[in-house]
Amino acid sequence: MSSSAEAVVKKRAFGQTMRRDAWWKVPVAVFCGLSAFIIYSTWAAFQGAHYTYGPYLSPFYSPELFGDSPHAWFGPKPGIWPGWLPWSPSFLILWAPAGFRLTCYYYRGAYYKAFWADPPSCAVGEPRKFYRGENSFPLIMQNVHRYFMYIAVLFIVFLSIDVWHALWFEDPDTGVKSFGIGVGTLVLTLNVVLLGGYTFGCHSLRHVVGGFLDQFSRSPSRFKVYSCVSCLNKRHMLWAWMSLFWVGFTDLYVRLCAMEVWTDFRIL
Repeated sequence: MSSSAEAVVKKRAFGQTMRRDAWWKVPVAVFCGLSAFIIYSTWAAFQGAHYTYGPYLSPFYSPELFGDSPHAWFGPKPGIWPGWLPWSPSFLILWAPAGFRLTCYYYRGAYYKAFWADPPSCAVGEPRKFYRGENSFPLIMQNVHRYFMYIAVLFIVFLSIDVWHALWFEDPDTGVKSFGIGVGTLVLTLNVVLLGGYTFGCHSLRHVVGGFLDQFSRSPSRFKVYSCVSCLNKRHMLWAWMSLFWVGFTDLYVRLCAMEVWTDFRIL
């Protein structure tokens, strides 16, 4: 075997590559972006306070199954909750959107590179000697993404209901609710739009609505839905990052309004 052929088959050392571009920029940006969101969302979830302001409810706490705000479905914290365990209404629901994003096909490729260099980037040496893929534990659990997808679609419904509630403001003197639009209403609305674009562009949903059909001509309605999901799927990465940033900002907006740091201006 020639020396050039040996150089081709020889395994690259970690970080070794023949690429001349700044390949490390994307993994570093992904690492910083996801780390910042994880830190903030974890902190916000453990607060258990300042997650509602008037008709606004933070998406990190929606739906509020149990809690002390007027948005709670079933009243205050259940008595069976262990006293030694920290309490926050978000603990009951955040597992669903977190699981949906954690198992997302795009995010898997992103954080595999950014967090454990599997590989750091295309044609760049990785720090392991063999590839196990997603056929063994724990990564085989990524296959539950298709089930999280159904729950994520349901959460879009809940957040849309929150937008409807955000259109009705209560008069502090009379207690009568009247239609109105505040900056927070627009923030919550855009949050639903971006999350909807991300959720309805999901690869699993694309398969459910038409990916297993042999002939689209026999189901024109399914073909239209499939085309719509495919259109969103083309920009799945963009929807993923925009929705991630905005859902965090939406919580921050409601939180700072509740803390009287920001003022929610009424547009109508």
